[in-house]
Amino acid sequence: MSYKFPSFMTASFSHQSPKSGETAAPDKPEDKGASLDSDASERRIHQRFVARLHGEPCFWALIGEERLALNDLSLMGFSLPASPALLPGAQFDFILQREGVPDTIQGCAVVTGVFGKESPSAGCRIIRFEGDSEERLQDWLVIHVILSATVRISEKDAAAIVSGRSLV
Repeated sequence: MSYKFPSFMTASFSHQSPKSGETAAPDKPEDKGASLDSDASERRIHQRFVARLHGEPCFWALIGEERLALNDLSLMGFSLPASPALLPGAQFDFILQREGVPDTIQGCAVVTGVFGKESPSAGCRIIRFEGDSEERLQDWLVIHVILSATVRISEKDAAAIVSGRSLV
C-alpha cells in the first residue's frame, strides 16, 4: 500500500526557476522576527536537507586540507562549521564527499553569512560546479531524501522534493 501525500504537502513541489536578477542565499538564517506568512526574509530557492543520516554526518566538504562535516545541503549551497578563513564574501574551492561513496562533487562557493554564537556556521552559495557535479548533487540529494524518509517514497517524489521550492 503506497502513501498518498496530502495536497498541502505536494502543492509546493513544482520547480520554479529563479527570476532574472533574483539572488539566492541558500544558507542565510531566517529573521526570527519575521511573520510566518511572509517569506521576505527567506531567499532560499531550493529545499535544504540536514546532512545527517541515522544521526551521523553523511556529507563532508574538503576545503584545502580541512575536512568538515556539513550541517545542511541543497542544490544551491550548504552550511558548515565556520572557520577564520570562511568570512562573509570569501570565495573558495570545495570538494563534497558522501560517506561511503567514492565519487565527489567539485566546485567553487562563496560565504553568504556566518550565524550562531556558540558554534558558528558559515552559509555558502555554490557559484560554479566542475564537470557533471551539478547533476551528481541532484542524484545525491534524491537518494538522501529516499533514505531519510519515514514513509515509503518514490524516486519521482524525492526528485520533486529536491528540485522544488524551499518549504522553510
